Amino acid sequence: MYATRKADLKSFTANSESVCRIMDGNTNAYLLKDRVIEDFLKTIEPNYNQALESLTAGKVESSCINTIAGFVAYIVTCSPAGMRIQSMPLRRVLEHQAEVMDAQGAFPPPPAVLGGASLTDLLRDGHVEFAIDPKYPQSIGITSIFNFIDIFGNCEWEILQNDFKDSPFFTSDYPIALEKTSDPRVLNKIVPLAPNLAVRIKPDISRDRTQKDFTFSKFSYVKRNIGHEDVVKINTLLVRCAEETVFYRDNYPWVQAFIRKNQHYRIETYTKKLRTSTGTLLLPTQIVASTVPSVEPTRANVD
Repeated sequence: MYATRKADLKSFTANSESVCRIMDGNTNAYLLKDRVIEDFLKTIEPNYNQALESLTAGKVESSCINTIAGFVAYIVTCSPAGMRIQSMPLRRVLEHQAEVMDAQGAFPPPPAVLGGASLTDLLRDGHVEFAIDPKYPQSIGITSIFNFIDIFGNCEWEILQNDFKDSPFFTSDYPIALEKTSDPRVLNKIVPLAPNLAVRIKPDISRDRTQKDFTFSKFSYVKRNIGHEDVVKINTLLVRCAEETVFYRDNYPWVQAFIRKNQHYRIETYTKKLRTSTGTLLLPTQIVASTVPSVEPTRANVD
């Protein structure tokens, strides 16, 4: 397959192992069994091809749902991009708690070498920041991975068939595109599964998530042959949501210009603070943000 780095648009050819394998990437010392996610993957990876055949044929059973939902859950929790994205809410919580403690006088006077600035000022100016070990949010994600499967598997899916041979789906080192919906609280996830097949997962925020259901009784789906305009919109999101590298099967002449147009974006987390009678509520939301400082971040959207 072909690959292009978003940072410098350098292209190269590679196989999946050379670009997707990270030594000890699934080892997590925060867990009692530091390789427990490997046991989980043994129930997902061997069933992937069969799941694709089921989706293509429109015969979606619980084993297929579990496999695809498990694949998406693994990307969300264990990929380098997923670990970075999940680190952001933790950092915002620490910053908020530090500001509260600073206002309460919990810290000694700042040293002169810092110009007498308070911790709150240093955090807001960016002179001090909390460093989050990305393995920590990964450990939280691994312990919650079946919750993700329950969430992804109990909502509506759209199976997207792309029959345009000269415009196959891209994929990437973070193959999950965020898509804006009419409800600002909800972002669809579009996941490319093959060059001609993707799935749009449409979360149901009304469902009681305390009641786990691995029979996926709330699951529903429709199969759609999408138009070329839809393919372009999805590929735009896939490139923008890629962390560092975009992958593609066919090196068509239009590919490099397409990636160049959408290279300066990635997924970030925006945290909104809501004042309540008892304190402050932090509400994190993922957005597709420009990596160019002069451009304002926007909700996941395609113009």
